Amino acid sequence: MINMLIIDDEKEIGNFLSHLFGSKGFNVVVVNSGSEFSRVNFNQKFHVAMIDLKLPDANGLSLLHQLKELQPTCKAIIMTGYSTVKTAVEAIKLGASDYIEKPFDDIDLLEKQIDHLLSSAQHSISDHISKIASEVGLIIGKNQKMNQLIETSYKVAKKNVNVLIEGETGTGKEVLSRFFHHASTQREESFIGVNCGAISESLLESELFGHEKGAFTGATQMRKGLFEIANKGTLFLDEIAEASHSIQVKLLRVLETREYMRVGSESILRTNARVIAATNEDIQEAVLQKKFREDLYYRLNVVHLKIPALRERKEDIPLLIDHCLQRYPNDHIRFSDNAINELINYEWPGNIRELSNFITRIVTLSEGNSTYITVEDIPFLKGNTKSSPPKRINSALNDTKQDTYLERYLENWLNETLLVFEQNDGISLEEVLQQVRELESQVGRSFILRTLQETHGNRKEAAKRLQITMRKLRYLLNEKGGCLNKREESSSR
Repeated sequence: MINMLIIDDEKEIGNFLSHLFGSKGFNVVVVNSGSEFSRVNFNQKFHVAMIDLKLPDANGLSLLHQLKELQPTCKAIIMTGYSTVKTAVEAIKLGASDYIEKPFDDIDLLEKQIDHLLSSAQHSISDHISKIASEVGLIIGKNQKMNQLIETSYKVAKKNVNVLIEGETGTGKEVLSRFFHHASTQREESFIGVNCGAISESLLESELFGHEKGAFTGATQMRKGLFEIANKGTLFLDEIAEASHSIQVKLLRVLETREYMRVGSESILRTNARVIAATNEDIQEAVLQKKFREDLYYRLNVVHLKIPALRERKEDIPLLIDHCLQRYPNDHIRFSDNAINELINYEWPGNIRELSNFITRIVTLSEGNSTYITVEDIPFLKGNTKSSPPKRINSALNDTKQDTYLERYLENWLNETLLVFEQNDGISLEEVLQQVRELESQVGRSFILRTLQETHGNRKEAAKRLQITMRKLRYLLNEKGGCLNKREESSSR
């Protein structure tokens, strides 16, 4: 017999659930408060529990925690109102199997949820998670924090709620969003992504909402927007913190009403697209600084997932290396134990993306079909396993070895550029050209810093050695801005 525990302060709901599941042959125990919960006889095994989040004398999350300590195998469903959905997601992180919103509009759905929980063995769920992860290229390793994040994503994916993913550049935010989509009920529908920071405001508005013919110069025909194309599917908004204030206002309206208009049109369209937003910034800090709308933040932040940096999950690095090498089945690359240890100790500021680019470079430069990689074959690790190669030479002033910093920057820049070049799902040429311009600025900065150090801050001598005029040097120092600011210049003297 199935033993069920109902915890809800509304007696009508307790009586209704007791009758509903009692008629299915369940043995149902109903309690209406936290004090009654403390008197429950836990010598009998409960197979499933339904817990209301809000009780007059107790917190539902606290009761869930106690239940999981007393009976870890008991499946739990959290009952919640819409306003507390975010708290229900926290309950899932604490071990709840699912949640359902009150009032119970769909009794059949409730019964299916209970039946599914009772019939699903944990190993079969794990197998399903592994299968979906393999489909999208998400690696499940040994790191407990990352694995819990994946499990939470799987549990919440079937709920029609918005998701906000935070994580450093290169941690795999888009891969996790694809996992979320494939684990959802919309997996057969479209998954479409757009980088909000790589497109100008006017173009991004047209991309998101579409435009009518003649809406602006160059609009020679009507075009559907991503909200329309991704209808019933998933729309991934990468680098959401980079969206302009105007775009944020329009996004807020869509999330609140599910309505929008194409550029140049007065007709109202509707969308059922689920929105998954991602950012590599501290978006709460952006809200405090008024760079990001607080109301939009709360609309997006129903489910908040934060991906750990690679340096926080170093036990997964060997598995990630093997996964990257599987892309090159004809190249039999092997790493020495010392090389693997050095790679584990390295900080990986570019995270999984940097690791992937590193493997690509190793395979590209290897000779023959069988190569044994040692520490000496990994240039950026020689004598420097603990530090991170800077994307910008912002600490070069404290290091007289400018060549070392330039080498690290160039290597990092090359790795990122190669990754973009290998992408098959659309490339922003303007973003690539901006990276080239930054490269020019950083190389110039490195040469100027080194020359000013050699000349002890003598501008005239530095200009002579660099074979540029004093006017050009002053421009690079003062007007260019990105090359060298005054504080850096004075530090180099």
